[in-house]
Amino acid sequence: MILKIAQPGDLLGLSAILNELPYEVTAQTLVQSAFKYVARQLFLDFVHSSVRAGYATALALAREHHEVFLGARRLALSPSATARIAHVLIEFLHSAGVEGPAQSFSLMLTHAELASLAGTSRETVTRLLNQFEREGIIARNDSMVTVVQLAQLERLAG
Repeated sequence: MILKIAQPGDLLGLSAILNELPYEVTAQTLVQSAFKYVARQLFLDFVHSSVRAGYATALALAREHHEVFLGARRLALSPSATARIAHVLIEFLHSAGVEGPAQSFSLMLTHAELASLAGTSRETVTRLLNQFEREGIIARNDSMVTVVQLAQLERLAG
């Protein structure tokens, strides 16, 4: 199951470091990426020695908690696969930070990966994306998705 899509600047493994636990999940990249590894004790020493680093760590942990909450809410409370897929598309749109009439984002996930993120099957994702496109809610061109009717997509998301 895909739990989250990390964004540039995300701290991976933060709660595991702070709780002195092994990291519970694995990560894989969708595009070429660069990572900076910081040893646990070096990171903890830095957080202890700097108020700003401690504050930034608390903010990162709060963001991580909020994202987990939103993901759990999407899976548990969305009444249908349609609502979950609409939710995921809206989350991608917001994380892309696009404004204005041409609200496009790159969807680098396969239908199977999107299904894993939304707690449904690959076939359901394919059917719903095709349905959203037929109804003029979204438009697709390769990996680019344009949200044509955001209000309709939000209504479907509930």
